[in-house]
Parts: sequence; structure tokens; C-alpha cells
Amino acid sequence: MPSYLLIDISNSFTKFTKASPNRLGKPVRVPTAKLNSSTFRKFLAPHDKVVLSSVVPAATKRISSALPTGTVFVGPKHCADLRIDYPQPSRIGADRLANAVACVRLHGAPAIVVDFGTAVTFDVISNDGAYVGGVIAPGLGVMAEYLHTRTALLPLIEVKKPERVVGKSTREAMLSGAVHGYRGLVREILIRIREEQFPRSKPIVIATGGDSMVLNESLSLFDLTDPLLTLKGLQLIANHHWVG
Repeated sequence: MPSYLLIDISNSFTKFTKASPNRLGKPVRVPTAKLNSSTFRKFLAPHDKVVLSSVVPAATKRISSALPTGTVFVGPKHCADLRIDYPQPSRIGADRLANAVACVRLHGAPAIVVDFGTAVTFDVISNDGAYVGGVIAPGLGVMAEYLHTRTALLPLIEVKKPERVVGKSTREAMLSGAVHGYRGLVREILIRIREEQFPRSKPIVIATGGDSMVLNESLSLFDLTDPLLTLKGLQLIANHHWVG
């Protein structure tokens, strides 16, 4: 039975996960800024088959010398089970492809996948199971960081669930504006996607990514939250490539 090392390189963190065709291990997160060949080798076993999803070319280059022969760099050609109705499939992020593969295989269509990371992406799966495009917006952490870097007095805040809407301090006010305002952004984009793409059907809405749990509390926009959706997609791509 093949042994996989699944790697998801995103802008803030890189996730390493050991897997087999039927099992997905617990992910280990490493700051992408610190990712190098030495870090990578700590996770790689001699017989591991590697599947790599990356949206950070510079980080991929830093570990390229340590990648084994036959490493799968996720792209449209590795998603044979996923129909893609998009003008330039090669421009779709590898993580978004992995999300779409996992969504269609595990949850069906139509669907909207909302991935909360450094950016938040909305990926749309049509009624007949094809990837048709999406929306990209700034992530929650980016919005909070922007307030800090573009103002003289506002601090950098840790994103978490606010205790109240009306803040009793600058930090509380910023946190309320970031989280509640962000919920409004997500809600409006989902409404617009449904109006344009699904006027007569009801897509399943799946949330994944680091901030999905913060935003999902008291929010009924998501049918389910799956923090491991991207890695499950990489596992399915690995199975398609090596198991068939």
C-alpha cells in the first residue's frame, strides 16, 4: 500500500500530512517563511510518494532540491475526475483544485467551497459537477493587519470571536469590526453567487481553512465545515495517480 506525504504550501503556513489511500494523518503546520529543504526532509520517509500543492513559488523552489523523483505538483492534469469549465485552467490555484476535487468526490454538486486563509476564496461547482470559477477576497487576518499598518495608533490584533459588538476598547472595537464586518462580506458574496449561478438549485456550502471556525459561530451560511478538505483533495489526487 502506498505511503504518501501530502504538502499544502499556502502563504502563511505549510501543512505536512502523512497518509495512505485509506487514512489521513494529523497535519503539522510550519510557517511558510521558514520552510526549507532541511525542514522538508524531517517529514519525508524513504518510500513516501509526495503530492505537493503550492501557491508560493519561492517556497516551492526552496525545497525543490529535496523533492523525490516523481513528485506530483498539483495542477489541472492531475484532476481527471474533475471537469473544469474555465478559460485558463492552469491559472487556478492548486489548493483550489484540491478543494474542488474533494468537494465533488465527497460531498457532490452543486457546491460552493469557501476557503479561509491569507485570502478567502469562493470556488463554485456547477449543477453538473464542473469547476466554473470563483471569487477571491482579502482574508480576515489581512484585513486586521491592514488596519494596523495603515494607521498610526491602531494595534495589531489577534483574530478571535468578539465578546460583544460594541467594543469597550480600541482592540475590542477593531475585533468586532473585523469579524462582524467579515461575516457580512462572506454573506454578501454567497448571496451574489447563488443569484448568478444557482437561481433554481441549492448548492451545498462548505467552509475550510484557518479562520472558518471563528466565522462559523452563530453563522448559518455553511452547511458543513471541514478543516481538512484541501488535504483530503490531495489524498484523492494521490490515489488517482498511484492507485487508479
